[in-house]
Amino acid sequence: MVKVEDFTTPIAPTWCPGCGNYAILGVLKQALLKLKISPHEVVLIYGIGCSGNMADFIKSYGFHALHGRGLPVAAGIKLANHKLHVVAVLGDGDCYGEGMGHLIAASRANFDLTCLVHNNMVYGLTTGQASPTSGKGYKSKSTPEGVIEEAVNPMALAISAGATFVSRGFAGDAPHLTNLVAAAIRHKGFSLVDILQPCVTFNKVNTFAWYQERVYKLRASTSDKIKALEKSFEWGEKIPIGVFYRERRPAYREQLPQITRTPLVKQPLGRVNLEKLFKEFI
Repeated sequence: MVKVEDFTTPIAPTWCPGCGNYAILGVLKQALLKLKISPHEVVLIYGIGCSGNMADFIKSYGFHALHGRGLPVAAGIKLANHKLHVVAVLGDGDCYGEGMGHLIAASRANFDLTCLVHNNMVYGLTTGQASPTSGKGYKSKSTPEGVIEEAVNPMALAISAGATFVSRGFAGDAPHLTNLVAAAIRHKGFSLVDILQPCVTFNKVNTFAWYQERVYKLRASTSDKIKALEKSFEWGEKIPIGVFYRERRPAYREQLPQITRTPLVKQPLGRVNLEKLFKEFI
């Protein structure tokens, strides 16, 4: 029987009081409990940023990647041992900025892993500069006159790139978010959960109260990309949360006969003639 204490480390979180990250930490633990996944059965990959500090606060196999490089690390781990559940825990600047190319590649390949994005619409760890999801006109230390670009739409980006499970949750609704994360981890293929996570210190616009007045739950998901894309552009007075798009398509590793039966990490190396190999490159 897996207990929440099994995922607890002796290190206390250092996030700002009231930060949405606390809810996400609890939600991730509860989702793993819901799926009866033990700490040794999951690998969590973290990026750089406030979300990456979670590496100290949850007990499991883990890897703290470079800024924007969490997804390729996660894909490599899944291909090496597809028996493990692989979850990338990233930030909006981390995944939608520096790592945007990797998000598109992972969606297109349909790697069998889950990507949880703490989306607070600022670079919180570096004291509140505008991020790729900051709204047009948003004023920050890096954009004192207001952001001039349009905000990145992660839902539309992932759907159009080929992700097979695209969803959005809200850190202010832990029960709904727990079910969403559990469904994403259970999904076979690339799953994205964009989490609206208010930064209580630096983002005074997209607050808990601001979201609570706007978010509403989608009744059901769709496998129709056009309908999903239309819903992904709904933002403003009403903001949908839930599963925007879901389809069943063979994951990347399912199409590799070399690892269908036996994970790569458990296959024998055998004898390798390095001298012969070197000659091919000389």
